[in-house]
Amino acid sequence: MFEKKHVYRRFALAFATFSIAISIGFLMQTKEANSAARTGEEPSRKATSGKAPDSMKGVAANGATPEMLPSVPEDFAHKADLPHKPVVMLVSRDLPVGVLPQEEQTPLLGCDAEFAAEPAAGAMVTLTLTAPCLTGEKVTFHHESLKFSEIVSSDGMLVVSVPALSEQSVFAVTFANGDGKMARTTVSSVPFYDRAAVIWRGATGLQLHAREFGADYGSDGHVWSGAARNVASVAGGQGGFLTRLGSADIADGWHSEVYTFPTLTAKRHGSVKLSIEAEVSEVNCDRDITAKSLQIREGGRAVEQEIALSIPDCEAKGEFLVLKNLLEDLKIAQNQ
Repeated sequence: MFEKKHVYRRFALAFATFSIAISIGFLMQTKEANSAARTGEEPSRKATSGKAPDSMKGVAANGATPEMLPSVPEDFAHKADLPHKPVVMLVSRDLPVGVLPQEEQTPLLGCDAEFAAEPAAGAMVTLTLTAPCLTGEKVTFHHESLKFSEIVSSDGMLVVSVPALSEQSVFAVTFANGDGKMARTTVSSVPFYDRAAVIWRGATGLQLHAREFGADYGSDGHVWSGAARNVASVAGGQGGFLTRLGSADIADGWHSEVYTFPTLTAKRHGSVKLSIEAEVSEVNCDRDITAKSLQIREGGRAVEQEIALSIPDCEAKGEFLVLKNLLEDLKIAQNQ
């Protein structure tokens, strides 16, 4: 009886040992499969094992069948091969044109331009432009058909004296950016004067000449840009004066010359011969030029004419062309 008990114990111990061995093997295989799933490597196999057992075919390492595993999406793109050479990024030193937004200019405080017109002696008008933000810039003045360009001084001020062409005078000034200002004033003395003018743009060589009471060229009664006189000459009704408008520093600017004679207060009788002339020079030779003339008698309506002139070739430099029938001579009656 004693021997039978020992036999049963040996069988029980052998069976328990075999069960423990199988359990340890299964646990080790499962741990290795899970580790491979995390690292992306195949589970290690014994060198003596070339094939999986038939019983394990169709079964994943973690015990899942193919029907239980998720399928790869059809639109999954294969990974592209990385380039063998390094990619070098270059940054251009030049800014791309049209890509960066244009910065808007911030308006400066206190930069509003002011423009005023005040009547003065001799039927003249004093124009005052205050433009602190336009220093050194070109501006163009307009009055009736008169037009001339000037440059704003370094202190932002510009003062010019302009002959009035009408009693209710309107003046305008335009800036390079297209903005402008207007000013008005009343000049009641306009009917006391006769005025003639020529207006042009750029270098034309045009000149306005007045020869008072039979004066020859170069004499005291010859009034032109080289002997312009000033408004004081009309105070006693003795003669007229010439006003030249427009800066010579502006190559393509507008220019005007205006001759003024005090017809209704003249102390002499006779005539004043008026002419528009052009000196042939290097700046205008062998060119076609255009201009405009105007004339006002005793504050009446202005008479205007367009001028088109072909300047001779440069071999004629120094000669003068006299344009006739553009301006009427003034007939002056003596006033007591």
